[in-house]
Amino acid sequence: MNLEEKENMAEVGAQTANVQEANVQEANVQTAGAQAAATETRAADMQTANVQTEALAAAPEQAAKKPQNRRPAQRKTASKEPGSQTAEASRKKSSGTGKSQGQNAGRGEQKNTQTTKAAPARQTAQNKQSKPAGQGRQASQSKTVSQPKQGAQPKPASQQKQQQSQPKAASASKDLKVLAPAKHSSKEGKKDGKGKLKIIPLGGLEQIGMNITAFEYEDSIIIVDCGLAFPGDDMLGIDLVIPDVSYLKQNIDKVKGFVITHGHEDHIGALPYILQQINVPVYGTRLTIALIEHKLEEHRLMKNTKRKVVKHGQSVNLGCFRVEFIKTNHSIQDASALAIFSPVGIVLHTGDFKIDYTPVFGDPIDLQRFAELGKKGVLALLADSTNATRPGFTMSERTVGKTFDTIFSEHKNQRIIVATFASNVDRVQQVVNTAYKYGRKVVVEGRSMVTVMEIASQLGYINVPEGTLIDIEHLRNYPPESTVLITTGSQGESMAALSRMASGIHKKVSITPRDVVVLSSTPIPGNEKAVSNVVNELSMKGAQIINQDTHVSGHACQEDLKLIYSLIHPKFAIPVHGEYRHRIAQKELAEFMGVAKENAVLVNSGDVVALDGNTCEVIDHVTCGGILVDGLGVGDVGNIVLRDRQNLAQNGIIVVVLTLEKHSNQLLAGPDIVSRGFVYVRESEDLLEEAHTVVADAVEDCLDRHVNDWGKIKNIIKDSLSDFLWKRMKRNPVILPIIMEV
Repeated sequence: MNLEEKENMAEVGAQTANVQEANVQEANVQTAGAQAAATETRAADMQTANVQTEALAAAPEQAAKKPQNRRPAQRKTASKEPGSQTAEASRKKSSGTGKSQGQNAGRGEQKNTQTTKAAPARQTAQNKQSKPAGQGRQASQSKTVSQPKQGAQPKPASQQKQQQSQPKAASASKDLKVLAPAKHSSKEGKKDGKGKLKIIPLGGLEQIGMNITAFEYEDSIIIVDCGLAFPGDDMLGIDLVIPDVSYLKQNIDKVKGFVITHGHEDHIGALPYILQQINVPVYGTRLTIALIEHKLEEHRLMKNTKRKVVKHGQSVNLGCFRVEFIKTNHSIQDASALAIFSPVGIVLHTGDFKIDYTPVFGDPIDLQRFAELGKKGVLALLADSTNATRPGFTMSERTVGKTFDTIFSEHKNQRIIVATFASNVDRVQQVVNTAYKYGRKVVVEGRSMVTVMEIASQLGYINVPEGTLIDIEHLRNYPPESTVLITTGSQGESMAALSRMASGIHKKVSITPRDVVVLSSTPIPGNEKAVSNVVNELSMKGAQIINQDTHVSGHACQEDLKLIYSLIHPKFAIPVHGEYRHRIAQKELAEFMGVAKENAVLVNSGDVVALDGNTCEVIDHVTCGGILVDGLGVGDVGNIVLRDRQNLAQNGIIVVVLTLEKHSNQLLAGPDIVSRGFVYVRESEDLLEEAHTVVADAVEDCLDRHVNDWGKIKNIIKDSLSDFLWKRMKRNPVILPIIMEV
């Protein structure tokens, strides 16, 4: 072996020795790191126990010095309990190995006094690898749940390190997990509407009429208004439409009562039907309750229904709600807005209203109270949207009186017939005043008009001079130019008094060319065609029609709504009482008046609107809609029956009658064809003969094939005759086969 090879061998040996020495040092470093961590853990345990002992000892002294801080001290102690339980559990669990780990740690520290500068970095990396899984999540939870409040003694740094580095802190994480679901459930509760005020309109948002809105907070529900709607042109044979209150029946134990804003049919008309299903007290003003009682008498519900008269300015407590009645103006007396005080905040429901500074009867709207509520802070405003598309202000009711005076003075030699809403007591009062001024006798015609007049007279809401009012039976005893008729039918209702006069079927009154008919109303959306038909019939009889400046609305226009918004300053705006175009107009107006765009909410019937101090959102939808009333039947007519009625009305019906022998199934008589509403039989004999041949061939084919199922025979007859009529006439009548057995 030469000198060069020896030098290489020595160099390799030295490198191997260095590597072995480095490995030994690294192993010592790792052992020392683990042992140092154990020593630090035990020291932290002892320090934590000392700190908690000092805190418990100091607590009575602090409580003695500052009794008012007793409850915060209790919360501090409670927040420290999980930590103390963790330390105690850790001490018990590590008591068996603590001593040996401490001794090893001491020896490890002596051996590693000569480690290199890279040792701390390796120790840090080793400590990071030795952390248990999920420790970071436990540390974040402990920071969230047991974060000390202001004035509480903070935990030592060693205790926090112990919570982060101790893998046996499972008991602490268990305690923390007990608190975490509570926080999660509260979030779920907010999504479910718990702790929030729910506003649930069950009608009145897609049409003018059938107004009903439920306000719910936890175990309390109040219902504002309960009105009906009149049937549309496609609801053949239907008398009334009332709201579907399935949601209220499901929560009947929560319902505390009905709160009524005023006495119009679209706000009280459904009460006799709904009270039979939900028998709770009814609250309203004097005239409103009187009109409701008249309806209850007709349905024999007076004994079973509680009524409570509330004056303006008074409040009623219903569950967790307090409802205050506020004076407003409308086309009927005793109209009210409702201030609903809930645990969440104040919600103001205007009802149907206008701002009239010079009403015919009573006081103007209580704008002062609106302003006071605005200063207190109104969470949400539910305002009337009927005239939100009309600019300007709504005229005072007194302006109509001036128009009446002009009409009476210009038509002294003619009979005057005034058609208006039955419930418009102020309008009737002005007609009576003008008639008395010009020496005319007044006749009230129309069942609802007579009823309202009697109730209003008894309560003192209308004053008729003695000798002015006469019965319609005595009308013929007076010259036409000395009489005035106040009648219903201004909306073109087919059975109303004015409609019967126009069609010539009224028993007491006949229209002549000397008559002047004053239409003191505007058509409700949807009634324009009916009103136009009545006007045409009156004109054909020679009557003079006057409808210019004879009516003022009972609903607030844009400037009136702006005044209310400027007084209330609501945080949220929920437009109600109107079709979509009306409500979107009020939404834009609310935004113009300072309501944030996201806080002006458009909802539909059945939506569940959840409110708290910060949010207003639709969280659910409940069953709603209309229940059809036909005669004495409530809800027995549905969409299928309506569809059949429409089909019968549009296409007519053909009835096919044939007779079969019981056992042999032979054709004994027929088939005979009867037509109603399809074609005029005398002018369509050829068509009916061909139809008879088609049906006879179909029946014969069935019998030849020994088809004994009558259902199949009827379907074959229906299909064959329907195909023939469609190819021949392009019509599709209702075909009703009838098979009789002999």
